[in-house]
Order: sequence, then structure tokens, then C-alpha cells
Amino acid sequence: MKVKSCFGPDYKEYEIGDIVKLACDKPLNLICKEQLDNIEIAYQTYGKLNSDHSNAILICHALTGDQYVASYNPITQKKGWWDFMIGENKPIDTKKFFVICSNVIGGCMGSLGPKSLNPKTNQPYGINFPVITIQDMVNVQNLLIDHLGIKKLHAVIGGSTGGMQALAWSVLYPHKIKLVIPIATSYRHSPQNIAFHEVGRQGIMADKNWCNGNYLQEKKFPTNGLALARMTAHITYLSESALQRKFGRDLNNKNSFSFNFDREFQIENYLHHQGNKFVERFDPNSYLYITRAVDYFDLESDFSGNLSSAFRGFADNKEGKFCLISCSDDWLFPAQEIKKITKALSVHSINTSSVVISSDGGHDSFLIENDMLKNTISGFLNQN
Repeated sequence: MKVKSCFGPDYKEYEIGDIVKLACDKPLNLICKEQLDNIEIAYQTYGKLNSDHSNAILICHALTGDQYVASYNPITQKKGWWDFMIGENKPIDTKKFFVICSNVIGGCMGSLGPKSLNPKTNQPYGINFPVITIQDMVNVQNLLIDHLGIKKLHAVIGGSTGGMQALAWSVLYPHKIKLVIPIATSYRHSPQNIAFHEVGRQGIMADKNWCNGNYLQEKKFPTNGLALARMTAHITYLSESALQRKFGRDLNNKNSFSFNFDREFQIENYLHHQGNKFVERFDPNSYLYITRAVDYFDLESDFSGNLSSAFRGFADNKEGKFCLISCSDDWLFPAQEIKKITKALSVHSINTSSVVISSDGGHDSFLIENDMLKNTISGFLNQN
């Protein structure tokens, strides 16, 4: 869909292959006190924007997701990561809603990030890219929403890291959204989760082919380090019961141990498979930047240890409502995280629903087709 910018010559829209981009010449001030110029935002849209621009829904992707939420992904050559949720006659019905999903700043699917060219050097930014936050990601998304001429989003929806973005929208732009649906997420990253991220980052940086972040210039790639990071993270995406059900202690096409360090167990093969797939589609430096952004996210600390204060602005939004969704066997962001957000919202009497989805896929359950998840989101969107 082509939409004429409401903001004049600072914005331009163009396509490169399958990637649709919005370029903005306005500088963006980052939380880290640095500034980014020549911002590019890669995005996809589905459905049609209605005459008063009131039917728009922003979908925020998870840590290593992308803008291809409900369409063919040219890199993975697979359907969109939420294809079962978005489309005609699906829970987020594109006959009714105009759906937007953008690649986060710092990402590697077309938006400005570490592998983009630095106009000052004409070389990839690498680790000279400024450190970003969830709030910076949302501020860039807001540029896109403004460009599309949308004054108020019908809803912002996101799972995991996308859920953090949805929460940040309610804090930074409380009057620009009607409904907020954070899924399998939290108001902050726990020390345990930060620890897993750090192991992954160290795996990347310890790879000799990382080249201090300059692997693109050196024509190398830290394959082993990035695969290790993905393997480590993927353990946290599944529950113990899911791992037991899928793999147990089953061996790889054998009946007895080999007594060596080859892959003996099916779970080992699975993790290596996940790591190998990941290096085909993701940028190592983007992984460093996005995981750090997630680690920094802490709405409670941002408001002097008072989480309820974060939502004071949203309390003035008379149309504003929350639907908080957690997954029953998610140990990365367990249900008690959502309970604390629910309590913080109740301080301001914000209209809030909280649902625990019965799941057996761990944290990744929100990416797996589930009737309870579909009905919850569909019901909330269409009743409001």
C-alpha cells in the first residue's frame, strides 16, 4: 500500500526488492544521548486503512522477528511468523483492520541497524552503531505511524520483546492507542534472562570471525558464535515439559551410547539445527544490540521503583484498555510478571483483562496456533 506522507519532504517511501522502506531525514535523539540521522524503517501492511484512519493495528515483533508477520518471507521462504493470526476471516481480520508491522531499528531486515552503511564512513556501522533501547524502537515506529497519517491506533499488539514495545507505547504515547495487548512479556528483563543474553553475546564476540564487529568489511562471519547464541536462547523458549515431550532422552538413530562427543541425543541435534537455521537469516551485531535493548528495559526503575507511575498517562486515555496475556508454561516470562503489571494498572482503575493461555510449548507458545489465544485476541479487538 502506498500512502502519501503527511509530513512533507523529510519522508520518502521506496521499495528494494521485497522490502518496503520509509526513509526519514529528521534526526532522532536516542536515550543514550546520541543522535541518528537518515533513519530507514522497513515495514509491511495488510488490509486497507479506512476513511478516518481508525482501524489501524500495529504488530510489534519479538527479539529476532521481522516485518513479515503475515506474508511470505523472502529470506526464510516461509509464511509469516503470525500467519495463522492475521488475514481475511482470521482473528485479526484484514477485511476490518489495517495491520502494520515494521522491522525494529537495530534490526537486519531493512531497518537502520549495525549492518547499514554509516554515511560518515561509507562502511557498515558495526559496533559503532549507537546503543538503542526499546523506547528508541517505539519512537521510530511512531515516525511510521505519523507518516501513515494515523492519529490513534486501534491497538498495539506484541509478544515477548514485542510485548515490551507494546507496554512502552502505552507509556510514551498513551493517547495514541486505544487497546494494548502485551503477550508473554514483562515490565522488565529478569537477572536470569540477562544472564542468558550475556552468554549468547559472549559466544558471538568470542568467535574469531566476529573481528571486533567488522566481519562484513573482513568478508567473514561469526557463524559458530551466532549459532551458539541461538542455541542458548532457544533453550529458554521451550518449557521442560515441551523438551521432555518432544525429545526426552532419545538418542540419534541408535540404541546405545557411542562414548564420544558427537551428538548423542536428539535434543542436541535439534539445538544445532536451530542454530544453523538462524545464521542464515540474522545479523550477529543486530543480535548484540537488540538483546542489550531488552536487558535495559525496566519500566519500574524508569519511574523510581513505582511501576504504577509508568501508566499514569494512560489512565487519562478514556478509551484505553489493556488485555494482558501470559502462557501457562512460560518460564522465561512467567504469569506472575503479568500479574504485577495488572496490579500496577489497577492503581489507576485502567480497564484491564488478564488471561493465562493454557499452553504446552513454553515461551514460544504465542507463536503456535492456539484456539484460546486466537479467541482472546479476536474477542478483545472486536468488542472494543
